[in-house]
Amino acid sequence: MWLTSSSIGRKVVMALTGICLVLFVTFHALMNGVALFWPSAYNEVCLFLGANWYALIASAGLAVLCILHIIFAVWLTVQNRTARGSERYDVTTRPKQVEWSSKNMLVLGIVILAFLVIHLIQFWSKMQLAEICGNEVVDTMRDGQAIPPAAGTYFIAMAFRNPLTLPVYLIGFVALWFHLTHGFWSMFQTIGWNGKIWMERVKCIGNCWVTIVVALFVAEAIVFTVQTNRGVYYDCPVLQEQYMEMAAHGHGTPAAECTAAAFCSDDAPSCAKAQCAGEAEAECVEIETVTVNE
Repeated sequence: MWLTSSSIGRKVVMALTGICLVLFVTFHALMNGVALFWPSAYNEVCLFLGANWYALIASAGLAVLCILHIIFAVWLTVQNRTARGSERYDVTTRPKQVEWSSKNMLVLGIVILAFLVIHLIQFWSKMQLAEICGNEVVDTMRDGQAIPPAAGTYFIAMAFRNPLTLPVYLIGFVALWFHLTHGFWSMFQTIGWNGKIWMERVKCIGNCWVTIVVALFVAEAIVFTVQTNRGVYYDCPVLQEQYMEMAAHGHGTPAAECTAAAFCSDDAPSCAKAQCAGEAEAECVEIETVTVNE
């Protein structure tokens, strides 16, 4: 088959999968951006993109794209190094801004892959995968609270309360910037947009696009870390209520059990007490009344 039997075909596969992955990364940055300004809406997005059939198909398709991109990247790198021997590049002049990244695309890809594995462990495995398998995710650092799979903001807090998460993410974002700025114009060159005038325009567009996307990722990581340290994702009344509603509708167990023991104790945060509803609220009132009478 031409796409796999020739070097040009393999580059076309790299280009097409690369275009799809750039679009996904852009979507992912915009989706996470919702959490910056409207955390409860972000949880609704996570609920919509849970273990639904359309989300599962999209996830499977994305996995196939990533695997193909990685396989063909390694294939082409090995092929090129074998063909050129000690002389890795037969082109001695290239734009300064892409020279380093073009020579280190495989290394950058490995760094990004390692970062992706960490990201999947922190989020996908505890959200969509947990929902598929029917597993319960428990926050051992907060009295064993069970977390609804769609509670995206809670999983943000679980990830970014680790002091190593932010620096690891920043390293991943830097590698992503270098990888995408080179890959963006390279994939257009592969599909034939390699004229001198158009290539300069594509490089400019690519650099601006990737810089905006990566800058948004960096801003999100920093804000998520700050908000986690402030306890926003744990204690916000609106989010607490949302976690409980998700659990009540079969999307997992609540992040905090709505019981008298959880909400009537002196140590319970006031925002959590405010979310006590139904029988638990009545039980709280009953306990307080008995205490006063005594």
